[in-house]
Amino acid sequence: MTRITTPATVADAPEASRPMLDAVARQLGSVPNMFRAISTSPQALEGYLGLSGALAKGSLPAATRERIALAVAEMNGCNYCLSAHTYLGRALAHLDDAEITANRHGASNDPRADAAVRFAAKVARDRGHIGDSDFAAVKRAGYTDAQVIEIVQHVALNVWTNFFNEVFQTEIDFPLVEARQAA
Repeated sequence: MTRITTPATVADAPEASRPMLDAVARQLGSVPNMFRAISTSPQALEGYLGLSGALAKGSLPAATRERIALAVAEMNGCNYCLSAHTYLGRALAHLDDAEITANRHGASNDPRADAAVRFAAKVARDRGHIGDSDFAAVKRAGYTDAQVIEIVQHVALNVWTNFFNEVFQTEIDFPLVEARQAA
């Protein structure tokens, strides 16, 4: 059971959040519980959607973004995000079960994406305290400075949603996937 009252519908959300939730509905076809819960603070929703939207325009492919989200969700033990990104990874990024499993272990079956996912997992696990060899590995894989910055921002954004959903115990409205490891 969630720790805060989640607006049941867009109409039940604070007025300032409604246009943003309508945009989510247009994009996703529905408004998942996490978005409605965040909408309790229109400013938090605006911040989340703003950063998420800006990163979606970045140079990392959607599949790589989903891979990073899966690695971070598994690491943080967030079942909501793991469920959501498993669904989105399959439906939107066309990741297969073997790739999703690799992502959940902080890796990828795609050699270039593997460097990004491993780097993201290292950033998350070590809270940004990476070594020169970690940075060199992601650069050797062909990632630009701008892309490495985007990887770090994706880690931060996913950590925020993981923490949000764990703190508020957001009701999972995707097919359930449970983390294998405790945070």
